[in-house]
Amino acid sequence: MDINLKGPFFLTVRLLPELRAAATTDDPGRVINIASIDGLHLNPAEHYPYSASKAGMIHLTRALARRLAAEDITVNAVCPGPFESKMMEYNLKKFGDEIRARNPRKRIGTPEDMAGVAIYLASRAAAYVTGAAIPVDGGIFAVS
Repeated sequence: MDINLKGPFFLTVRLLPELRAAATTDDPGRVINIASIDGLHLNPAEHYPYSASKAGMIHLTRALARRLAAEDITVNAVCPGPFESKMMEYNLKKFGDEIRARNPRKRIGTPEDMAGVAIYLASRAAAYVTGAAIPVDGGIFAVS
């Protein structure tokens, strides 16, 4: 909870002066949180604190989006599925083929997959998007 939820909250609060100073109606300040598809659906693995903290991040994203919209600040969350990372290293070594086979896209995510969503949310194209939790998971959430 400290890393996945409290840390991003207090960082956002700390950066509010800079976000407000940079924000305009046409080009708002932006907060992009990292949640997880495990905050959107029930993962078959039993890692309750992680899933609960990521669900909390999605709710926090929506609450902050509502609160900060009038100040021309958008708040959105990216919800990654399986990607290569230290956290996933063991699971990918042991269950990588199964994880890929269960994914509708039959693969795990790449850095470019995450970068594309982050670039979109940070761009003028997403100036009217706030409170969204965007799955980047190859379709896992859509079919769960």
